[in-house]
Amino acid sequence: MSLKHAVLAALLEGEASGYDLAKIFDVSVANFWAATPQQLYRELERLAEAGLIEARVVEQERRPNKRMFSLTEPGRQDLVAYTTAPPRPSAVRDELLVQVQACDEGDTAAVREFVAQRMETARAKLARYDRLREWMLDGRDEDTYLGEAERVGPYLTLMRGRFFEEENLRWGERALAVLDRRAAARSAAPRAAQRA
Repeated sequence: MSLKHAVLAALLEGEASGYDLAKIFDVSVANFWAATPQQLYRELERLAEAGLIEARVVEQERRPNKRMFSLTEPGRQDLVAYTTAPPRPSAVRDELLVQVQACDEGDTAAVREFVAQRMETARAKLARYDRLREWMLDGRDEDTYLGEAERVGPYLTLMRGRFFEEENLRWGERALAVLDRRAAARSAAPRAAQRA
C-alpha cells in the first residue's frame, strides 16, 4: 500500500484541508498507516498534480488562506482499481521484538520496562479507539450502526486497531510474567548454591 491510497481513502470522509487530514490520520488512520504531516502535504500535492484530487482555496480573514482537498472521479476510480488488487502480505518490523529476542544477553530489566511501556501505549490507544467508537456509534449498538452507516470501512479498520492493541496487551502480560519468573529463578539460584 502506498500513502497515496491511504490519503485517497481518508478523503472518502469528505473534503479536508491538509491540517484536517493530518488530524484524521492521527485519530483514525494511524492504527494501520502512519504518516507525518509533511508526508501528507507532499502527497496531497502529488495527488492534485495527478488529477486524483482537487484543491480549492478558502480565504480566511484573520488566518492564512487554506486549501481544501476532495476526491475527483479519477481518484475514486483509482481507489476502485486499488481495491481489486490483492494486498501484499504485511510484515512486522518491531524494534521492541528485536530487543526481546536479545534480552537473554542484554539488559533484561530494561527490556522488561520497554514491554511495560508498550503496554501503557496500547492502553492509551485503546482508550482513544473506544472514544472514537462511541462517537461513531452515536448511541446505537454495533449491529444497528453497521446496518445503517453509509460507510463501514472506517469502523472495521478501527476494530482492527482495537484487536491489535488488545493482542499487544495479552502478549505484554505473558512476556512480563515470563521475564519476572526467569528473574526470580535466577536470583534464587545463587542463594541455593550458597546453602549447598
